[in-house]
Amino acid sequence: MMFSDKGSVHVLEKASNSPRDASEADEDPDAEFGGRDARIALEKKLLLKVDLRMSILIVIYILNYIDRNNAGAARLRGFSTDLHLQGQEFPTLLSILYVGYIIMQIPSNMFLNWIGKPSIYLPACMIVWGMISVLTGITKDFVGALLTRFFLGFVEAAFFPGALFLLSKWYTRHEIGLRTAILYCGNIISNAFGSLIASGILGGMQGKLGHAAWRWLFYIEGALTIFVAVCAIFILPDFPATTKWLSPLERRLALRRMEEDVGVGDQDETEEGGHASGLWLAISDWKVWWLALALTSQVVALSFNAYFPTLSATMGFNPTVTLLLCAPPFVFAAIVAFALSRHSDQAGERFYHIISSIGLGIVGFIIAIATMNTAARYVSLFLMAQSYAGFVVLYAWMSNSFPRPPSKRAVALALMNAFSQLGNVAGSYVWPLAWGPTYRNSYGICIATASCTIIMCWIFRMHLDRLNRRIEMKERETGAPRGFRYIL
Repeated sequence: MMFSDKGSVHVLEKASNSPRDASEADEDPDAEFGGRDARIALEKKLLLKVDLRMSILIVIYILNYIDRNNAGAARLRGFSTDLHLQGQEFPTLLSILYVGYIIMQIPSNMFLNWIGKPSIYLPACMIVWGMISVLTGITKDFVGALLTRFFLGFVEAAFFPGALFLLSKWYTRHEIGLRTAILYCGNIISNAFGSLIASGILGGMQGKLGHAAWRWLFYIEGALTIFVAVCAIFILPDFPATTKWLSPLERRLALRRMEEDVGVGDQDETEEGGHASGLWLAISDWKVWWLALALTSQVVALSFNAYFPTLSATMGFNPTVTLLLCAPPFVFAAIVAFALSRHSDQAGERFYHIISSIGLGIVGFIIAIATMNTAARYVSLFLMAQSYAGFVVLYAWMSNSFPRPPSKRAVALALMNAFSQLGNVAGSYVWPLAWGPTYRNSYGICIATASCTIIMCWIFRMHLDRLNRRIEMKERETGAPRGFRYIL
């Protein structure tokens, strides 16, 4: 089903409100799979196959964020000094990445939807960004670092919206929340393991072969990215209709699952006007822009991420211990994200799961403002980090809210994620050294933007609830069977 924002409800001609074929109305819909029990067994086997192959996305996302955020760790061991950075040049290096990142996400997802080969496209982009990360290690000045950071964002833009779109092609509305959480745990874990890896490299590679330790950080992590990208070519699945390692029966079941999820097929039955039409459908839907703004506001609230080693350093420990202390809060955040998203899927609810996590993050900001006590500030870092759990559920809510056609979903996911990166650009300037070591002004900004996200999500929930009531009214008037509902 497709919905306009003027309140009218449009039923696609091939939607599930009418049987796929009159002759099938009284037949067992699972007959071609050998009956209900056989279908359940086949579905479990299919999901296990897909889940195992999709797991490579977690590793890719870890490396994606490590390559993006390693400048923050390098800053602790001479990065700024060796490149002679002054004033706002380091925040500019952080923010310039998001310029290319914003520009490329929509074209990238449109191309991915058209080519239908994520197993080739995503690893190819990964190889290129790994090479760019290595090149960052040979830069000599601000301009060189600026160029590598810009092009790094330009190429990295392909991954996350592409991964979200790939998940949406395989998993139903009640499965995608958990899978999105597992994927995003790659981001969260990268903050933990990235700090551990950085600690080992920065602590043990200083002066090796005449290079500074921070240069080795870029060399080693970039090379690791390239290696994993080559492996991913042979592991990642394509879309259900183009994946060759599925049996014909498994392929039909994969397509059937997605059709049953929203009552209409994912591609041929919903695409009109070609793949480019999805661009107009997405940019003309106010809900896309509303969620993009809500996401952007929360990204600003999460801007502490890039400065986490700096915030950890305010507790007074040496650089090695500081980096090690960065890991536990994000391990905790990954556990909370997994549990919260799993419960959100099971409950079929998003809004309250989102605001409970973001609300705890606000408590963490308040604690950080209120005290300089070491233990209390470390607890506040845990509360801040777990707010990523609500952020993950918000991504699942985005996927749920734009089910068809896939060309619109591809653009909508990319547009919302790309627009939200403006929050990273702004967030790069929220934590100036002049505001340290208390960073009260920075925390105040995070509290304001997190609160804004909660308010916007509440308004969005009210709108979806109103749409659901209109659908129910339409079904009662026409006598149609119960169909698609937005998840609130």
